[in-house]
Amino acid sequence: MEKMFYLSNSEKERYEKEFSQERQQEILRRAARDLPIYTTSASRTIRYCERCQLIKPDRAHHCSACDICILKMDHHCPWVNNCVGFSNYKFFLLFLLYSLLYCLFVATTVLQYFIKFWTNELSDTRAKFHVLFLFFVSAMFFISVLSLFSYHCWLVGKNRTTIESFRAPAFSYGPDGNGFSLGYSKNWREVFGDEKKYWLLPVFSSLGDGCSFPTRLVGMDPEQASVTSQNEYARSIGSNPPFPIKPLSESKNRLLDSESQWTETGSEEGIVRSGTNNHVTVTIEN
Repeated sequence: MEKMFYLSNSEKERYEKEFSQERQQEILRRAARDLPIYTTSASRTIRYCERCQLIKPDRAHHCSACDICILKMDHHCPWVNNCVGFSNYKFFLLFLLYSLLYCLFVATTVLQYFIKFWTNELSDTRAKFHVLFLFFVSAMFFISVLSLFSYHCWLVGKNRTTIESFRAPAFSYGPDGNGFSLGYSKNWREVFGDEKKYWLLPVFSSLGDGCSFPTRLVGMDPEQASVTSQNEYARSIGSNPPFPIKPLSESKNRLLDSESQWTETGSEEGIVRSGTNNHVTVTIEN
């Protein structure tokens, strides 16, 4: 984890002394002002890990088994006794592929003896049990690993993690399960890299640093991205949004804008608070 996501000693001291969650969030907002963060928690607050005492990068989560924050965490795998995340997700997929091919090899090579066993053409030896055991175990593992491998291939094509498939990440315009999707081809390259010759080899070739990720709206035209973000947000909350939606062109696709901050109110008025003392009130007329 990069040092810029950790609070400084002075910030950490002020954070621990505050008992108000609003004051704590204000400290976190100031600390995260220049960080490449686009997502928040479901309650629209800064994602902060109390155990690791750091601001969580996008797609990072704390693993209770490993007791550490994992970059682009997918899940904790008991089969490998480790967390699957940014640094080893490609290796996990190759592990599934290699296991799949191995089970297929065992099942096909034993199949002829398994057929002889059922037709009573196999000699009455202790090898009968071995043939029966090998075929059933390899076949069952092949089916189960094939299901898991197919599911993760689907996740790679969507550029999602297992956690994000169950709980969509929250952006400035609301939850969006496709927020990090860049298209099928680019999504695969995010995990396996640009060099196809390394795709099937157990060498690290994933793109990025694991702390920041390109989002679906970054490369769009500002006006188109603004309309897209508003449509995504409207679908996530219904037809009556509780407060005005900030155009993406104003926020520059940054969740934590240092110059302005939008707040929610219980009425039909949205208040924009800027770094100056000027206040502009926007009233929505029905």
